[in-house]
Amino acid sequence: MRETYGAVLPGMNLADLTGKLIVIEGTDGVGRTTQINLLKPWLEQQGRAVLETGMSRSSLAGRGIKQAKEGHTLGRITLSLFYATDFADRLENEIVPALRAGFVVLTDRYIYSLMARAVIRGIDLDWIRGAYAVALKPDAVFYLRIGVDELIPRVVFGRGFDYWESGMDVHPSEDMYESFRKYQTSLLQQFDVLAEEYGFEVVDASADVRTVFERLRDGVARVLSGEPREPLFALARPKEPPPEPATPKAVEPAPPEKAAASGE
Repeated sequence: MRETYGAVLPGMNLADLTGKLIVIEGTDGVGRTTQINLLKPWLEQQGRAVLETGMSRSSLAGRGIKQAKEGHTLGRITLSLFYATDFADRLENEIVPALRAGFVVLTDRYIYSLMARAVIRGIDLDWIRGAYAVALKPDAVFYLRIGVDELIPRVVFGRGFDYWESGMDVHPSEDMYESFRKYQTSLLQQFDVLAEEYGFEVVDASADVRTVFERLRDGVARVLSGEPREPLFALARPKEPPPEPATPKAVEPAPPEKAAASGE
C-alpha cells in the first residue's frame, strides 16, 4: 500500500497503486518543463504509459488560480489554500487513478515547491505540512538545482520576470530584478533544506540540456528497474591502508656436510 505524509483523503483507496510517481522539482525558470518534454516521449518509447501533471492544472481550481493571480491581490493564506485545493483535486482524479492503472506519473513540481513558497511568505511550517499531509510519497524526487547568478540570464532571455515568480508580494519594489534575486535566493535556501529532509536526488541544472536529460534519464531508469539509489549526502569511502612492505626471508646457512662438499 502506498504511504502518504500523514492523512488520507476521505474514501480514497491507496491499495494496488502499481505505477511510479516521479517528481521533477526546482525553482522557476530552471528547465523543468523542458526536461519533462524530453522524458515523456523517451518513457513512451520504452512502452510505458505516462501521465504528465503539474501545478494549477486541476479542473476544479486551475483556472481559478490563474484568474485570481492576474489581479496581484491574493493574500498568502488564500493563495496557499488555492494551491492545496488544486493539488488535492489532481491527487484524487489524476495521480491516484493513473498509478492504479500502472502509469508512470511525471509531475512538474509537487508539494515541496508549494511548501517552500508558503514558508517564504510567512506561513507556519506545521500548518502547511498539515495541508499537504494527504500527499503520496513519491518513488523519486529529482531536484534541478541552480545558482541565482546562473538562473537570472535564463529568465531574462526567456520569458522575462513575472510578478509572482519575482516575489513582488514579498519584496514590494519598483525594481523587479532585485526582488527576483532576493525571492529566488530565499526559495533556493528552502529547497536545500527540503532536499536534505526528503532525500531529493540533486541534479546540477547549470549543465546543458542534453547533459541534464541524460542524468535524469539514468535516474528514472534506475527507479523503474528497482535499483537502490545512492544517498543524497554519501560519505566518502575510507581509504584503504597501503600494503605493508614484504619482509625479506632470512637465508639459512647450509648444513656443514653440504658446505664442505661445495668447498665453502
